[in-house]
Amino acid sequence: MTQRTLVLLKPDAVRRGLVGNVLARFEAKGLVIVAMEHRHIDAAMADAHYAEHVERDFYPPLRTFVTSGPLVALVLEGDEAIEVVRALNGATDGRKAAPGTIRGDLSLSNRENLVHGSDSPESAAREIALWFPGLA
Repeated sequence: MTQRTLVLLKPDAVRRGLVGNVLARFEAKGLVIVAMEHRHIDAAMADAHYAEHVERDFYPPLRTFVTSGPLVALVLEGDEAIEVVRALNGATDGRKAAPGTIRGDLSLSNRENLVHGSDSPESAAREIALWFPGLA
């Protein structure tokens, strides 16, 4: 089933010059870039994106990190794109992510873990509408 999903290449990926590497992995898998934008977000956008986490203890440092520099937001499309992207991304904690995944190969952090991918069709729809309203 063809799906669309939101992916964020977080400020650490941009800062470390890994955008091309990460995009190449998604494209090599057969996913298609439908939309892409390089941008710097503010706290309000971070709060809207991470709405379910705003009250959690770990969120303030996450907000600080995600607003610390530019990121790349994109919409990818492909067969079972949500599940495929999450598998390519690997476990949230880069120290525990499997080798061969983006986080497993390139991250040593739980917070600065390079990428975000929507976790369900409902989240993908909400996040795509937030980041790319013209595609909703």
